[in-house]
Amino acid sequence: VQLQASGGGLVQAGGSLRLSCALSGRPFSSAIMGWFRQAPGLEREFVAAISWSDARIYYADSVKGRFTISRDNAKNTVYLQMNSLKPEDTAVYYCAARDGSYWSRSSRYDYWGQGTLVTVSS
Repeated sequence: VQLQASGGGLVQAGGSLRLSCALSGRPFSSAIMGWFRQAPGLEREFVAAISWSDARIYYADSVKGRFTISRDNAKNTVYLQMNSLKPEDTAVYYCAARDGSYWSRSSRYDYWGQGTLVTVSS
């Protein structure tokens, strides 16, 4: 199983980025796909998740209204559209997958991508 995250970069506050996570190695029809982030010195935190089967969506309060998670079944790819970015969104962003029901706890996820750095300048 491989999760390949991409799309990070440097952006000014108020700008936008779209992260992608390409999945391969097995079917993910029953999985929950999540995005997490980890800033220096802080714990990894939940950002958003989507159910691969019914597209049910979950967001952390800190990103509601600014970030949008989506999936493309044909491309086996999950996206995180990030708008109105703030300096506090600066972190390494990871995509992750788990089988079964939704969890926001990172320890519940079995598969992880390598992370992509997002830096928001003020």
